[in-house]
Amino acid sequence: MSIHYERLSALDNSFLALESRTTHMHVGAVTVFDSGSFALENGGIDVDRLCAFIESKLHMIPRYRQRLARVPIERFPVWVDDDHFTIDYHIRHIALPRPGTEKQLKQIAGRLMSQQLDRSKPMWEMVVVEGLDHGRFAIVTKIHHCMIDGMSGVDLMAVLMSLVPSDEIIPAPVYEPRPAPNGTELLVRETTRRISEAVGSVQNIQNVFGNVTGLAESLGSRLQAVGASLASGWLTPTGKTPINGDIGPGRRFDWVNIPLADVKAVKNKLGGTVNDVFLATVAGAVRRFLIDERGSSEKELKGADFRVMAPVSVRAKDQRGTLGNQVAMWLAALPIDDPDPASRLRTVHAETEMLKDTDQALGAATLVRVSAGAPATLVALGARLAANARPFNMTVTNVPGPQFPLYLLDARVEATYPLVPLWESHGIGLAMFSYDGTVSWGINADYGIMPDVDRFGAAILESFSELCEAAANAPEKKAEPQKPKKAAKPKNSVPRKRPPIGT
Repeated sequence: MSIHYERLSALDNSFLALESRTTHMHVGAVTVFDSGSFALENGGIDVDRLCAFIESKLHMIPRYRQRLARVPIERFPVWVDDDHFTIDYHIRHIALPRPGTEKQLKQIAGRLMSQQLDRSKPMWEMVVVEGLDHGRFAIVTKIHHCMIDGMSGVDLMAVLMSLVPSDEIIPAPVYEPRPAPNGTELLVRETTRRISEAVGSVQNIQNVFGNVTGLAESLGSRLQAVGASLASGWLTPTGKTPINGDIGPGRRFDWVNIPLADVKAVKNKLGGTVNDVFLATVAGAVRRFLIDERGSSEKELKGADFRVMAPVSVRAKDQRGTLGNQVAMWLAALPIDDPDPASRLRTVHAETEMLKDTDQALGAATLVRVSAGAPATLVALGARLAANARPFNMTVTNVPGPQFPLYLLDARVEATYPLVPLWESHGIGLAMFSYDGTVSWGINADYGIMPDVDRFGAAILESFSELCEAAANAPEKKAEPQKPKKAAKPKNSVPRKRPPIGT
């Protein structure tokens, strides 16, 4: 069997470079299930059966059995198969004192999310938490951001989840790790790859000149998008608020739920998109929290520069289900100084339309591609400088999920609360996941900056209630006037000659 390895993309490598003692770059989720046939007579959960089921699916997601290695001298990271992989290290089991409460589950999740993943092994963990009330259990999942992004994570859920309950576990093929190259082999192969790419570039230069018009047009649009992306604020620090500051390694995790039907009702009545409603809700929640819980005044908020980074998927349809990150970043200013919820939504909608019109997702993605050939040390330095510059106050990501029930074997998924990592100086980050008619908000917060993270959750609900009230009181939209129907032609009539178009 020949040796095998895969290079990380520049974006995936940047997520490794961003990690420090206090900034953990794993994404995650808390998923709550009913017990199904996993329930044991003693009230526990059959974790051995759960492990067997998960292991039977791992051949479909090979990254989950791969670890990091480094190219000598260059130090660029690559993926290699882990020849010491064992499922028992990655799936763990704890129990709450029965009947476990939601508050206890949140505390356990925060503690687990405070711990970084081991880089010497495949960078993922699942912790089964039994003992919840009504016989339910939860799985707390952590996956390093260099492995996966939110949009592909939804596809990967389909590997374990099914549309109908089942009790069948199909035995998986025996795992045979492909040999990893040693340091010398890796260095030689990477040197050869770079030389081949350089030769290929020279050989293909005539093709480039042969299509110079199309290349110029493509380059021009990309440069324009890059300029718009940089001008949106990536090079300037945003304002500092009481929810921004020096963060530590500890985390608190909380969540709230809102009905998806209510979100769509607000959108339909006040305009904008579902994502616009989410961002307007965030703007209102930040405003309310700063005033009610941090003592900020209206005067202090007036003209405040508060920006959020919103990941946007650039994954093509033929890339769905593939591992690695295919995301770009929007930088959006939120009107936290505006007391009117409907006005906030209009402002947010205008902002996101501008981001679409200037193609800033393309611009951000192009900047990432430009850095693809940079040495690992420069990528690390650039990532750290970008984080320390604090060009935004908070990460807000929205992942649409299926609007029908899913099952882990025959255990029904009740809810999934996603987690987005905190960047340097970010006291809080928000992730939304819509599933089976409900939008679940996962709130990841720094342990020291946000001891009252539950109050921020309450502010989200209060802000959304303001939008619902504004939608209820808004006048009905006037129906578009219908165009008059054309009169039917009389039978046996001679068709008249139409004038040329444009006259």
